Amino acid sequence: MFDPQDATAVALPKGWGRGLQTAVVAACSLAHLAIVHARGWAANSINKRVRLAAALERACAEIALLKEELRIKDARMRKIDPHRRPFYDPTERLAILELRAARGWTAARTARAFLVARNTVAFWGKRLDEPESGLLRLSAPVPVNKFPDFVRYVVQRLKVICPKLGKVRISDLLARCGLHLAQSTVGRILEEPPHAGDTPETPQSAGKDFPAPVVDAADTPARIVTARYPGHVWHVDLTAVPTSAGFWTAWLPHAFLQRWPFCWWIAVAIDHYSRRVVGFALFKKPPDGMQVRQFLARAIAKEGKAPKYIISDKGPQFWCGGYKRWCAKKGIRPRFGAVGKHGSIAVVERFIRTLKDECTRRILVPFRLDEFRRELRFFIEWYNEYRPHTFLDGRTPNEAALDLPPANQAPRLEPRSNWPRKSPCASPQAPVRGDPGAKFVLSVAFHGGRKHLPIVTLKEVA
Repeated sequence: MFDPQDATAVALPKGWGRGLQTAVVAACSLAHLAIVHARGWAANSINKRVRLAAALERACAEIALLKEELRIKDARMRKIDPHRRPFYDPTERLAILELRAARGWTAARTARAFLVARNTVAFWGKRLDEPESGLLRLSAPVPVNKFPDFVRYVVQRLKVICPKLGKVRISDLLARCGLHLAQSTVGRILEEPPHAGDTPETPQSAGKDFPAPVVDAADTPARIVTARYPGHVWHVDLTAVPTSAGFWTAWLPHAFLQRWPFCWWIAVAIDHYSRRVVGFALFKKPPDGMQVRQFLARAIAKEGKAPKYIISDKGPQFWCGGYKRWCAKKGIRPRFGAVGKHGSIAVVERFIRTLKDECTRRILVPFRLDEFRRELRFFIEWYNEYRPHTFLDGRTPNEAALDLPPANQAPRLEPRSNWPRKSPCASPQAPVRGDPGAKFVLSVAFHGGRKHLPIVTLKEVA
C-alpha cells in the first residue's frame, strides 16, 4: 500500500517537464471549479436526499483536505531531530491527555499523532495527580498580588477553546464575568508577544464624540460628522465572502467570478455610536442601487427611525442620482468616505474584518441562501449581545445602544485570598463580591450551538 510518508521516494517518469507539473495544478483548479458548481446545484436541490448527500460529500472533502494539510506539516516536523523539537507547554499537555481520553487512544497512538515518544505520554499521565510537579500546579499562592494557578488555567483554557481571542478580548470577557485581569497580566499568562490584530477596535473612551472624516456629495472640503447618540450616524458597505476559502485559480486572470456559487455578497449597516449592527442583506451577485436602497429601507423600518447621516464609499450603488434622491426623500444626509484618506469608513470595514475572521473563515460557507442567512443572523445576534468592544470600554453594542448597565462594572470576584478589599483592581473599577479568595470554574456555552460564538461565564464553587 502506498505510504504518504514515502512520497518523496517515488521516481518521476522520464521526460516529466515543468509544463506537466503546471498542468497538474491547473487540473486541480479545474476540478475545484467543477465541484463548486456541482455543490451549488446540489445544495439548492428540491430533493432533501440530494442536499444531505452534498453536505456529507463537502464535509468528507474538508476532512480529507485537513488531513492532507496536517500530513504536510507533520512531514516537516519529522525532519527535525526529536530532541530539538519545541516542547508542549503544560496546558497543551493536559489538552492532549483530554483528547486521548475522548478518543480512547493508546499511548502509542497518541505519541504518533503528536510526534512525541510513547514514554512521554505515559509520563504525562502519571503526573496528573502530583500536587507540586503535576501538569497544572494548584497550590496556594504566596505573594499577595499573585493570582492562583487556577486563574492561569482559566485564561489558557479559554485561549485553547477560542484561539481567535487575544489578550484584550480575554481581559474584557473575563471582566464581564466578574474577574478583572489587566491586559498585561493576560499577556504574561498566555506567554505570547502582543499582536496588533488582537485588538478589536482602536482604544478610545465610550460616551465621547466619535468623529469620522467624510466628504459631502458635492466634493466639498473634508467635513467632520460626529455621532452624538445611537442612531445618529450609520455606516454602510458591501463585501464578498467566498464559498470555498478563496477566488484563486491557476489560469488567467487567476480568479473566479465574484458571484454565486463562488461567493456571496453581503451588505451591512452599522450604527457609529454604539457599533451595533442594524441590518444585513445577502445577494448572489453585486447588488445594484435599487437593491441597496431596499435593504436600507428595511433596516430603517426595523429600527423605527432613519439616521441623520449615512456614510458609505463611492461605489456605483451610492454615487448615483437615485441614492441621493432617496436620501433626500427620507431626510438623510449622505456622506462619502474621502478617496485615498485612511480611516474614512474604518468603522464598517473593521466590522467586515471581524465578520470574516470570527465567522465566515471558521465555517463551511453554505451554498443555500437560507442557511447562510441563518449563520449570519446567529453571528450578528452574538456580536450585538455578547461581544465586548475596547472602543466602548468593554461594553457590548446593545449595552451602548440601549444604555444598559455595563456587566464589567458589576461587583467582581477576587480570587486572591490576601488581597485588601479596598485596593484597586484592573480597570474598570468594581467592588468585591463576597469575600476575597473566591474559587470558580470556567463555563463556555455557544450561541446557536456554533463553536465560534462563545458565551463565557465563571461559576463560583465552594
